[in-house]
Amino acid sequence: MERHNIIIYILLAIIATNLIRVLPMTLIKGQIRNRFLRSFLYYMPYVTLAVMTFPDMIQTTMTPASGIVSLIAGVIAAWYGMGLFPVAAICCVIVYLMDMLSAL
Repeated sequence: MERHNIIIYILLAIIATNLIRVLPMTLIKGQIRNRFLRSFLYYMPYVTLAVMTFPDMIQTTMTPASGIVSLIAGVIAAWYGMGLFPVAAICCVIVYLMDMLSAL
């Protein structure tokens, strides 16, 4: 690939990244009062993180079953108010034990 093309691609990436951050600040003046839009903007980071995380939780384990069981156990532990570290530890232990049992 030519150096000229790489510079153009980098500049386009910079422009696109900055446009999606600057445009809302310049177009929206004041507080957003629309209830639907406020709810949408509030939950968007959580949805994005979930969409990126949940498939990998299932696909990166030795068997998909260990990932699914770990995911369910993590959701249940979080539902009962456990913190991030205990939930992550529970999920890791479950995946480790299930993968060790499936390797036997």
